[in-house]
Amino acid sequence: MEVRTNLEKIVSKIESAAHRSNRNPEDVNIIAVTKYVSIDRAKEAVGAGLSHLGENRQEGLIEKVEAFEEQPVWHFIGTLQSRKVKEIIAHVDYIHSLDRRSLAKEINKRATKKMKCFVQINVSGEESKHGLTPEQVMPFVESLKNYPNIEVVGLMTMAPHIKDADEIRAVFQQLRELQTLVQKQSFEHAPCKELSMGMSNDFEIAVEEGATFVRIGSSLVG
Repeated sequence: MEVRTNLEKIVSKIESAAHRSNRNPEDVNIIAVTKYVSIDRAKEAVGAGLSHLGENRQEGLIEKVEAFEEQPVWHFIGTLQSRKVKEIIAHVDYIHSLDRRSLAKEINKRATKKMKCFVQINVSGEESKHGLTPEQVMPFVESLKNYPNIEVVGLMTMAPHIKDADEIRAVFQQLRELQTLVQKQSFEHAPCKELSMGMSNDFEIAVEEGATFVRIGSSLVG
């Protein structure tokens, strides 16, 4: 199916979810996760009006970056190894997976401008997922003041891939509560205004709970 058709359906669902929680749908940004699709499909996404693209591998990212004359906004959404930072840092606008001091140190060292970062939190506590525990968030965010090239724009999490909407909602609610705690500190280096949460299977719940970036792959681009 055409990306444009898929996008229309997703936008309609986002608008409904936003209205259910008295939010402005325009506050929700869609990241087209293009990691499993071709360069042509990624270009089709941009042609359909999407300006944010997400990749999770350095090779796929650079291959697609080189294919675009006018660059979209690039998000690195996968686990990032410290040794790979130098290869991707010049090509991305956002990093969604900052979860350890060694990675922060490398980003700070390699960045030539302030890098917009999401701190990744494993709210659900699943062993298969990366990220900080909720208890680690505050001291970690505070410690990032020592890295002038990092701006903590928000928090990121992934909910369990399950059908229980209440359990999914509880994960997103906890991320929003953590965001509120960080914002109350008024850290200059961590305005923390964004929430990156919600994927193809649960983005409507994420929008109801305050997501400002949803990462959508399969239902959008395939």
